[in-house]
Amino acid sequence: MEANPRIDNFIQDLMFTDRDKGEISVSLRELVLKIALNVREEIKYGGLVFVSGKRLFCGIFIRENHISVEFDKGAEMQDPDNFLEGSGTRRRHLKIFQKEDIKNKKTEYYIRQSFTL
Repeated sequence: MEANPRIDNFIQDLMFTDRDKGEISVSLRELVLKIALNVREEIKYGGLVFVSGKRLFCGIFIRENHISVEFDKGAEMQDPDNFLEGSGTRRRHLKIFQKEDIKNKKTEYYIRQSFTL
């Protein structure tokens, strides 16, 4: 994937302002890029979003107390452990508070599912 200065700056700024959230975000980004080959990354809506074709299927957004991994069609996703949050008609999200939550909340499962919807 070609380097994108806006994304590099976004990550550098985050690492500078909150190293823990920066490291979590980098881990989440790497996970998405491992799952979704040939996806386009953009800075949009104040976060890092991932686009496949014309569909923005996943986004990483920094909140005050957590990182939100958001899914455009989250309401259609299987959620056997009830990790997804949100009550809108379409979107759902995972709240990641610490690096261990990435594994504990089965984030890879949800990213894979969102990418293939």
